[in-house]
Amino acid sequence: MTLTPLEVEYLAAQPLGRLATVQRNGQPQASPMAFVWNPGTQTIDMVGFRMQKTQKWKNVETNPKIAFVVDDLISTDPWKMRMLEIRGTVEMLLNPTDVVRPGGDGAVMRLHPVKVISMGIDPDVPFSRPAA
Repeated sequence: MTLTPLEVEYLAAQPLGRLATVQRNGQPQASPMAFVWNPGTQTIDMVGFRMQKTQKWKNVETNPKIAFVVDDLISTDPWKMRMLEIRGTVEMLLNPTDVVRPGGDGAVMRLHPVKVISMGIDPDVPFSRPAA
């Protein structure tokens, strides 16, 4: 599944998202993550400082299914927000040559979108993009 041009534009304007993984004991873990849309691979590439040593890396080694949320609040009066939730599987890469923005130790978690839930991104679809 690919993102729409408006969803890609929204991601490009946001500096941070939240990555949800599952620990070996079944408990969820949410982590703030820097990311970039990779147009060549149609994926979200996540990089960070000492990525291979993080709990999120270990979680994905065991279970590559994740959810990634990027959102912001445009107004509180009236209440108006935008949000993307991207679910999919993560490919774990070491020093890939096609990464858009390299990071830390060269480790990249590459999210391949399977399902995208969108709210407030497309003015013609105000509440939610149809889920695939």
